[in-house]
Amino acid sequence: MPAGVRTATRPLPARVVRELWDRGASRPRIENWTGPVDVVHATNFVAPPARAPVVVTVHDVTFIRFPELCTPDTLRYPRLLERAIQRGAVVHTPSEFVADEIREFFSIPPDRVVPIHPGIPDVITGDRVAGARAAGGDRYVLALGTIEPRKNLPTLIEAFDRVARHDEDLRLVLAGPPGWDTERVAAAIGRARAADRIVALGFVADQRRGDLLAGAAVFAYPSLYEGFGFPPLEAMRAGVPVVASTAGSLPEILGDAAHLIAPTDVEALAAAIKDYANPDHPARADAIARGLERVGRYRWEHTAACLVDLYRSLM
Repeated sequence: MPAGVRTATRPLPARVVRELWDRGASRPRIENWTGPVDVVHATNFVAPPARAPVVVTVHDVTFIRFPELCTPDTLRYPRLLERAIQRGAVVHTPSEFVADEIREFFSIPPDRVVPIHPGIPDVITGDRVAGARAAGGDRYVLALGTIEPRKNLPTLIEAFDRVARHDEDLRLVLAGPPGWDTERVAAAIGRARAADRIVALGFVADQRRGDLLAGAAVFAYPSLYEGFGFPPLEAMRAGVPVVASTAGSLPEILGDAAHLIAPTDVEALAAAIKDYANPDHPARADAIARGLERVGRYRWEHTAACLVDLYRSLM
């Protein structure tokens, strides 16, 4: 923590208090654990009752748009969020897209929804050779993220399989921890003709993540819905051309720096992968240059300054 900043950590019976808040209780207030504070920032959907002004970060509204892609626990978020809004919370979102969705789905004055883009994490400088070693080959399509239905990986696997029939050196690497409903991804791999060139690495640590990005020919992100989208921006920062979907906030966040396709268009996804995996394709260098320019817009210093302005306005 910065000099002069005091931290306080207290045990809190999270399941118990969330059950009370879910039922509309205005107690226990968070100050029972923190003591007096000027502003409360609940950074992950669930906001506590408080005497102080409350900001609640809502990263996306998958629980409304695509409830079939959510766990039962996540499906409780709309009611918890509605309770927080009724208590006067201000909603912070990572994109204009999600801000518009909050205004659409919840009874909240428009000025109580504040979009502030996050910065993007620093990408560890990776070793291209180590990335190729982890992938099992020099040329590979990379997908990063939790293995869950929203990431639309079966569509990516099918698209890759079409390209792989005519590109015998290309591989597909899926890197990310298992979420839920991973059986569909396993089944899609099992159906692929090029299943022996699909590598599922599971969770990867930061250095391995950097290595994989350093060696990737293409980064693929055909998500069904996103409130922001860190992984494609990380790929851009690493100098990797990005193919992503038109879903959610991705057009806003990635702009013209990515090749955007409809999330269920297997043919278009396959064609984009084929083009960008070709080191001699004329669009490849331009895509890399536009990506490197795009990521310069997402700086944590700007995010922090905007959040501090928000806190001060509430105080």
